Amino acid sequence: MEIIAEQLINLPWIELVKVEGVNPLHIYARSKKERVCIHCQSKRLHIKDFKERQIRHENISFREVFLKIEARKFKCLECGKFFWERFDGILPHNNKTEAFRKQIAHQAFRGVTKKDIAKDYDIGEATAYRYFLEELLIKSKQRSGYQCPKVLGIDEHFFTKKKGYATTFCDLSRNKVFDVVLGRSEKALEVYLRKLEHRDKVKVVVIDLSQTYRSIVEKYFPNAKIVSDRFHVIRLINIHFLKFWKDLDPVGSKNRGLLSLIRRHEKNLTKEQKQKIEKYFKQYPELKAVYLFKQKLCRLLLIKHRTAKQCKNLIPVFLKYIKQLKESMLDSMVTLGNTLDSWSEEVVRMWRFSKSNGITEGFHNKMKMLVRRAYGLLSLSFDAIPKFVPY
Repeated sequence: MEIIAEQLINLPWIELVKVEGVNPLHIYARSKKERVCIHCQSKRLHIKDFKERQIRHENISFREVFLKIEARKFKCLECGKFFWERFDGILPHNNKTEAFRKQIAHQAFRGVTKKDIAKDYDIGEATAYRYFLEELLIKSKQRSGYQCPKVLGIDEHFFTKKKGYATTFCDLSRNKVFDVVLGRSEKALEVYLRKLEHRDKVKVVVIDLSQTYRSIVEKYFPNAKIVSDRFHVIRLINIHFLKFWKDLDPVGSKNRGLLSLIRRHEKNLTKEQKQKIEKYFKQYPELKAVYLFKQKLCRLLLIKHRTAKQCKNLIPVFLKYIKQLKESMLDSMVTLGNTLDSWSEEVVRMWRFSKSNGITEGFHNKMKMLVRRAYGLLSLSFDAIPKFVPY
């Protein structure tokens, strides 16, 4: 009996009396823990009354479990106050154990709807929803004392039409969401950033090519090095190349087959696909020249894990490419050259630091999925919704 209590029921303080039924399972028990006064901690107590409390416990092998515990009413002989016996894992005036509440919340975290939870556990939908919120707030409070991570990723995403945009702060060293704050401007984030502890310990911040976020990092994270996100840099190059292609050949640039092939990196093309591109380039030799230049620039920017000495050897090559873009006399290429020039320091740091905001974008997809699945639910506070993404 004692082994069952400690390992199966996971309530080591109870002493089993008897077990009845199959489903539901009724477990009769009493407390074997030494009682002390909850007011003065005295052990001089006098029993005044008894009652049986029926408590719902977590399901075991898909069977409902009810604990029928003998509760005693005491009078303290030191302070003279009366009180009912308290049990670990059961809050006063509650008929559910904390283990049962956590079991409900765990199902909600896994994406089970509150309707299905209510049906499976024979509780109300509002009750299931309340347990989920309570556990969510507990997790949120546990994270409130976290220190600012040394490697931080910052990115924005569209939350809802009512709330607008939100900014995600991601701990890239642990691949966890650090926090999500409503707004994306410096004014909207100012109050949060000023209260953020240990901002001076942040060493690296990864952002996209956003001037707003760059100014925020320079102001509120003074000791951090800014690193451009590789995905956004490569995407920027492709956007300007596709714009040049559209101006040169509006019809061909809409061909989905060609578009798919030209957007790929050269190493991901088969021999037949390369021949198809070469056949198209015979009509537009100037497009071929820009395409080959784009491929060389992308190969350079995809380099990772380089030492400081190796980076110094790559910098002149990168500056040469920027100069060629600015002198190309092509509007889209000149704009690209000016952008890369203004972000040159942040871009070249990509060779040294391999971290990117890819994990942050993945969390954004999870958040969007949660918002879609949340249609019809009661309104949650913004501070609570994103907190359970990393769990």
